[in-house]
Amino acid sequence: MTKKSWDAQLAHWLVKPLKNSWIHPNHLTTLRLVTGLLATAALATGRANWVNIGAGLFVLSNFLDHTDGELARLSGKSSQWGHQYDLACDAIIHVLLFVSIGYGLMNSELGWWALLMGIVSGVSVAYIFHLRTQMEQQLGKDATKQPNFAGFDVEDVLYLFPVVTLLSGLVPLLIAATIGAPIFAVLTFWQYRFLPQSEAQ
Repeated sequence: MTKKSWDAQLAHWLVKPLKNSWIHPNHLTTLRLVTGLLATAALATGRANWVNIGAGLFVLSNFLDHTDGELARLSGKSSQWGHQYDLACDAIIHVLLFVSIGYGLMNSELGWWALLMGIVSGVSVAYIFHLRTQMEQQLGKDATKQPNFAGFDVEDVLYLFPVVTLLSGLVPLLIAATIGAPIFAVLTFWQYRFLPQSEAQ
């Protein structure tokens, strides 16, 4: 059995006192969505101070993503609807993340290309989320689980986002996302396309 990542363990410890409270996992999912939307709004301004605040809010939102699942398991309040709600919030926030970065960078050297690049990156991410959801429904959650190294998941690199904004690195980040996200979308489609026929039906 794969050991939980450090942030999932921290989330477990933080929500444990809420096990028998009135707070429902979906409340935490909604809090994650709200903080994520506030993050994208701040990033869309393109102003340095707000961009840094947005990066911090995005990290908070990313951490909160672990709390709803931990509370659901602790309290026995897991539900298919709650799981789908969580997936939808993940997709919305990550798609809007790139679109808002692109919008905020329209006054940079990229000009209007920045918005187009943000849309390309966001649409690619949306497609990846769609395919991974399909794979999870067909093969189970373990089929889409990310590799874990010494308590760190691949997605934990997102916690470095504030470092990127503090170093004014959004332009290279957007360029990398515009190239990398479509490539990863194609690779994910290739993986989905060649699932065993009995599982892909």
